[in-house]
Amino acid sequence: MQKETVNKRDQILMQLAHYFITKENYTPIVVRGVKNELWLENLDAPYRIIRINTNYIHNNEQLDFDLFKIKNVVKQVKKKTLSFKINTLNILLDVGNSVKLKNTDRIDCIKVDGEKDIKKAKDLNELFPDLKNNLLDAHDGLDFLINVTNDINIKTEKENKEFEKVFMKKKLSVTYVLMAINILVFLIGTFATYVAKVDVFSKIALHRNLVKSGEVYRLLTAVFAHESLIHLAMNMYALYIIGSQVETYIGKKKYLMVYLFSGITGCLLSSVVHSGWSLGASGAIFGLMGSLLYFGVHYRMYLESTLKNSIIPLIVANLAMGFIIPNVDNAAHIGGLVGGLFATMALGIENKGTKQDKITGIICSCLLIAALIYILFFI
Repeated sequence: MQKETVNKRDQILMQLAHYFITKENYTPIVVRGVKNELWLENLDAPYRIIRINTNYIHNNEQLDFDLFKIKNVVKQVKKKTLSFKINTLNILLDVGNSVKLKNTDRIDCIKVDGEKDIKKAKDLNELFPDLKNNLLDAHDGLDFLINVTNDINIKTEKENKEFEKVFMKKKLSVTYVLMAINILVFLIGTFATYVAKVDVFSKIALHRNLVKSGEVYRLLTAVFAHESLIHLAMNMYALYIIGSQVETYIGKKKYLMVYLFSGITGCLLSSVVHSGWSLGASGAIFGLMGSLLYFGVHYRMYLESTLKNSIIPLIVANLAMGFIIPNVDNAAHIGGLVGGLFATMALGIENKGTKQDKITGIICSCLLIAALIYILFFI
């Protein structure tokens, strides 16, 4: 029986692909018009793109053209993922001895000649310390091919299950409870105003002077108060559409925390900017938009069109309307939007982000609250 063999460069390519996909959570991406290259992407990694090239680079001019080609592909990825900066690792498996590797424009180049070179490559092992201990054995060609295929399939199946868990339709509860509270507060307030002749809304609505005098509970109660049936209906419709998505994507507990936090940050910024009365759930709803934006950016490989065609235009359009239409508290909208984004960053989202992202989110959330409280109460 003839023994299956794999040529040297393909072997190294598969060993590196196996490691980056199964150990470093990279995902293969399709790049049209390229041959003998593998492109991998991990939006949460320091090198968000790794490109492994088996084509022969025989002189410096060809290397320059190769780097030019990488820049064009990275531009496409930037547009697709709404990214400003992308660090790329360019691993070259077949380079002439006269070629002088160089790093340029966030593209770092590393030459790898063989398996031993992988384990000895200082730059590569500094970037990925676990690489040399997790490199798949390639001595038996057939077993090697089977192991690479099986491990990548297992990893893909796991990712598909995680994806389904995040995006599968879930039974809503928090959204309905929040809607019910808003409606109940409106009904009680309306009944008290017109029947009992008691102005409930003036007791719970936001007003800078009353908050500064000690009635800080208004920073939360104002989120559940609405001045008219139309005001309530518009906000409840928005809450149902946006809230149902956020509740599905980030989970019930995190969703509730984001809603309340962004409602408070919206009221705080409103109190800083405006001295009159303000009420409504729109600040908290903008916080849910901020949460959806943060989630969409991390899952933009799946939500690219939704992010560009729905989420971002929705935020921009609503903020623009707030500046155009009179008596709209856009400060509450902006405060809620930023608060919702920071709160979601601090809480984290399923299978995405890092511990450092959560720490950054916590710090940003605390600084936001501290700054608004300081400006409102001490300046």
